[in-house]
Amino acid sequence: VQLQASGGGLVQAGGSLRLSCAASGRTFSVYRMTWFRQAPGKEREFVAAISWSDNSKYYADSVEGRFTISRDSAKNSVYLQMNSLKPEDTAVYYCAATYYAGSSYTRPPQYDYWGQGTLVTVSS
Repeated sequence: VQLQASGGGLVQAGGSLRLSCAASGRTFSVYRMTWFRQAPGKEREFVAAISWSDNSKYYADSVEGRFTISRDSAKNSVYLQMNSLKPEDTAVYYCAATYYAGSSYTRPPQYDYWGQGTLVTVSS
């Protein structure tokens, strides 16, 4: 599975961005796709996840109510709509895919495939 993330950029606090992640290859067995982010000097952290089979969605507390994850099965793509952005949202955002259907979906080691990352910078 290959993942291609896009949509990052520079935005002022309070603004919006929409990230996209296009999957290709052996995507038929993917169970879940997820967005992580990593700020300079910090560990990679979970942002949002979506289950491919039943469209279940999960969010980190820090983005709940501001970010929305969605998918387009026909395009094998996942999106992250980010509203009310804050300077602390500044990070490189990564999309990831896994065949794993367990409950530890917030842990990066559970993911089999990663995109290259897209930089989101929120200015104050």
